[in-house]
Amino acid sequence: MATSNSQHEGHVVLFPFMSKGHTIPLLHVSGLFLARGLRVTIITTPANGPFIDQSLADTSAAAATVVDIPFPQNTVPGIPVGIESTDKLSSLDLFFPFTISTEHMQPDFERALQTLPRVSFLVSDSFFWWTVVSAAKFGFPRFVFYGFANFPMAVGKVVAENRLLEGPESDTKLITVTQFPWIKITKKDFHESFRDSSTDAAQHEAFEFNMRSVVATVSSFGMIVNSFYELEPVFTDYWNTERGPSSPAVTR
Repeated sequence: MATSNSQHEGHVVLFPFMSKGHTIPLLHVSGLFLARGLRVTIITTPANGPFIDQSLADTSAAAATVVDIPFPQNTVPGIPVGIESTDKLSSLDLFFPFTISTEHMQPDFERALQTLPRVSFLVSDSFFWWTVVSAAKFGFPRFVFYGFANFPMAVGKVVAENRLLEGPESDTKLITVTQFPWIKITKKDFHESFRDSSTDAAQHEAFEFNMRSVVATVSSFGMIVNSFYELEPVFTDYWNTERGPSSPAVTR
């Protein structure tokens, strides 16, 4: 790839989720892209713009362009106008409604894409499941970004596929993770939404959100993970083997 002194050879759009633990790692990734000669555009919302500008100010990513798009207003009861990040939510009960409401940003996101130089690929947070549709519409690949490592994703995949949370065991009984028998989990280690869709409205909403994210991840071109190979080679190799060579989990 090109060095930082070469002419820009591509243009990547980054779209971090409005949560500091998701945003900061992706801002670090922007510096890696810029160092390799890529043009970088970061999409965010007006209330999150100042934090991103400040974070980039003293880094090699300062050359990145930041584009604001509106955050949906008055779509979720209990979330007042101006609340555009998870650290500002008055209750964790609002997390899934907040996250799901971001789908209303899709029209403005796509309008912003139309104003940008030709996009080579998109890297968007795993919570923005709907961006895989936008990327397909505009004809460029979408990479999904996970702010955590391959370990929880690999274990979660095995647990889900083997239905390990559906047995009669109590919530505190240790259950062996099939492909990784040295790992023991309990049902309490997982949010209720990972167990079933339930008739409870809040739990069903969380379950549906998780399913949308999973489907969008599978449909994406590949993954970028906040990790490095030497830290967790077993889980990285497992994920890459399961996902196949066309959609690897790329550690940064």
